[in-house]
Amino acid sequence: MTSIAFSGLLTFTIAIVVFFVGSGINQAVPALRSWNIPEAVTGGLLAAVATLIAYRVFDTEIAFALGARDMLLLYFFTGIGLNARLDDLLTGGKPLLILLALTVAFLVIQNLVAIGAVAALSLPEGLTVFLGSASLIGGHGTTIAWAPLISQRFGVANVMEVGIAVATLGLVLASLAGGPIARHLITRYRLKSPPGEEAVVGLPASADRKASDDISHVSLLRTVLVLNVAILIAFALEGVVENTGLKLPMFVVCLLVGIVLTNTVPRLFPRLLWPTRTRALALVSDLALNVFLAMSLMSMQLWTIGGLGLALVIVLAVQTLVAVAYIIFVVFPLMGKDYQAAVISAGFTGISLGATPTAIANMTAVTKTHGPAPRAFIILPLVSAFFIDIVNAAVIGFMVR
Repeated sequence: MTSIAFSGLLTFTIAIVVFFVGSGINQAVPALRSWNIPEAVTGGLLAAVATLIAYRVFDTEIAFALGARDMLLLYFFTGIGLNARLDDLLTGGKPLLILLALTVAFLVIQNLVAIGAVAALSLPEGLTVFLGSASLIGGHGTTIAWAPLISQRFGVANVMEVGIAVATLGLVLASLAGGPIARHLITRYRLKSPPGEEAVVGLPASADRKASDDISHVSLLRTVLVLNVAILIAFALEGVVENTGLKLPMFVVCLLVGIVLTNTVPRLFPRLLWPTRTRALALVSDLALNVFLAMSLMSMQLWTIGGLGLALVIVLAVQTLVAVAYIIFVVFPLMGKDYQAAVISAGFTGISLGATPTAIANMTAVTKTHGPAPRAFIILPLVSAFFIDIVNAAVIGFMVR
């Protein structure tokens, strides 16, 4: 077996190429655009298949250095925080609570499906948590964190492999399902974006949408400076947060710092140019998200999930069907049955099967085509990147006991 390891800079460059390949394929295949499949997903999955072929056919394992990916995630979530105005948070208070309740309810449903699947298929009991919310809602990070404890508790040797496989396949399914769900809802109910809204992440795909501000090298550098300052503050507060007993991922700390800054600094210094809801911030956030997602998908080692059998496919198929039905018949109606609810439905696919960046990528793909939905970009990350992690940890701990 030959191993090829790409450096950080080369990995970053390949991720950009992967995005452009995906963009070219999306332009050439109208169905991909029509179903709101993100360009990074198209290119990233193609690249993952290419590395699988290299592994199987040419006996070559390709590995990528993903340090830059983690930094891009911080940029992205800091940008989400900087766009969260206090009046939006107050307005979104009730929808946020509704979405949180819906997500907690689905977390329970997902684990009940896992319990039923393990019993029906006579699988080891220790796999239950990784066929449910630990891997699907929690993603790779939660899987890696809990696998040693669960392996020791239940005496199952391959829980890590199963958990990572479920998280990987869930990421793929979430990337492919979110856009079509939103398209179905928007088309069926003839929904439109509220007038006068500006993009929070990404810039509109249609050229006839006029912007309220212009992008220049000055606005971009100003935006990057604010992002960097916010991230530096988050790093400085990391120890303070740990001392409180809360175990928050750094990107959540960045999100919260962004929210605090954007609701204090402009009030204290009204003449200071601030990047909230500007095209420059939308552009930087879009860049960070797309390269992050391209890196995440192209680095998937698909060969690690090849021998896990038919049972895993059956369980994931059932989980996907349950998630889609829940989104269409529960989440969309209870979130208001409007355009914002359709965009949130695309994002909820990422919450339920993939990860928060996947959720945002799905929503971004929808809003690029159909128009902005700023409230969706405020409340969904708060639920999926903050509250639900705490609830999921509590549920996993209960199931392990």
